[in-house]
Amino acid sequence: MRLLISRHHRFFPLLPRLDFSRPCSYITDMEELLRTTDITVIPYVRTLLDGQGIDSFEMDVNMSVLEGSIGILPRRLLVARRDLDAAKRVLTENGVTW
Repeated sequence: MRLLISRHHRFFPLLPRLDFSRPCSYITDMEELLRTTDITVIPYVRTLLDGQGIDSFEMDVNMSVLEGSIGILPRRLLVARRDLDAAKRVLTENGVTW
């Protein structure tokens, strides 16, 4: 992939040169806040977190779409490590159990 991007960079001048030798910093600096199979909890929690200015990232969305409506594969919600305590406090104040 790296060679393909470098070799075709002249065709895609706005494409950044990607370095796959390092892990993504925005994933490694995140912690799991919530894991649930209830599809209504994740949007509710994301709304609460957005209201407090806490960014979140939903994992396993595609996996739960693949399973259909069975509801056996949980979705996970990640927040930045620095925001984990504040996010837990928001959930506690709003009666969300994790």
